[in-house]
Amino acid sequence: MQRRSFVAGTAVFAAGLAHLSSAQAAEAGVTDTEIVLGSSAVLSGPLGSQIKVVHNGAALAFDAINEQGGVGGRKIKLVALDDELKPEKAVENYGKLLNDHRVFAFFGCVGSGTTAAAAKLLQQSGAPSVGGYGVGDSARERVAGSAYFVRASNAREAQALVEHLSTIGVNKIAIAHLDNPGGVEAVKLIEAAMATHKQAPALVVSVKGDGSTSAAAGKMLADSQSQAVLMYLAGTVAGEVIKATYGAGSKPMFYGMSIVPGEVTAKVVQLQASGLAISQVTPYPWGEVESVTRDYRRLAERAQVPVGYGSFEGYLNALVMIEALKRTGRDLTRARLHATLRAFRLRLAGMDIDFSTGANAGSRFIEMVRVTPEGRFVR
Repeated sequence: MQRRSFVAGTAVFAAGLAHLSSAQAAEAGVTDTEIVLGSSAVLSGPLGSQIKVVHNGAALAFDAINEQGGVGGRKIKLVALDDELKPEKAVENYGKLLNDHRVFAFFGCVGSGTTAAAAKLLQQSGAPSVGGYGVGDSARERVAGSAYFVRASNAREAQALVEHLSTIGVNKIAIAHLDNPGGVEAVKLIEAAMATHKQAPALVVSVKGDGSTSAAAGKMLADSQSQAVLMYLAGTVAGEVIKATYGAGSKPMFYGMSIVPGEVTAKVVQLQASGLAISQVTPYPWGEVESVTRDYRRLAERAQVPVGYGSFEGYLNALVMIEALKRTGRDLTRARLHATLRAFRLRLAGMDIDFSTGANAGSRFIEMVRVTPEGRFVR
């Protein structure tokens, strides 16, 4: 289903930023009737389906505000380009978005290596970036001052997962991670969290994002006889790894960082009794108490967008962007939006978001949920 808030395409390298004056940069992407945002993200392959869900969740919020006349009379348009999670492609996309599409700011960009590669372009343009997804902590530091991440840090997720396993007496732990910069960094964060409990991984196995090494990874995990497997895997890859581990005769407990899509995983593999638990960085999308959550579900059902953690995160990120634009006022400039974001505090769906401390992660929210064999989430 095509969402009207997004324009997808393939990037072609555009001219650099040298010809942009600071005045032009400040005015780019803002007219009397429109605010143009840009996103470089992986939108194809096994990982792309997950990101499209996040983007569709954001579109719910952008479409809703546009139906009400936009922000200060300006409707929001998001131009999204596929970078295939390749840093060089991401740099091309950022250049194209800045120079050809004349975006005012960035929203919902994805990936550690891709985000780090674009750090210089972000800094030179002065364009804020809000609501990045799947961006490791070190990449966040590379874009400090330019980017504002709503979700909790990977370090906090790793600590929460290891603390949980330690509490229930599990100490033989393996790690399965994507073979990319974010995955490598996640391993280091998990190892650091384990070290505080005087533990070390029983096995660390990398998995290619195209899923081609999932079977081999599953065999290695089974052979390690680990009690639990911590995963930094996305798209359908997590399910393929679990399926291969089961097929090799082992049924450990599986725990995922929040990039693991539980509902997708349950479609790929019939989860066994030991199941799958995930550290979620957004509140429960099926909650009844918060009006924001109820509004999200109503909009999702109307637009036929699946209700779940991925689309809910996109929706909440978009609400942060919308609120920041509102607070900045009619006289929109990149510098003014940065100033708004640096002082930004908001409670949203029961989650506190605060950039005023200088941290590049607005939220510290973590909640452990279990995925049922039917793909449902139980707190």
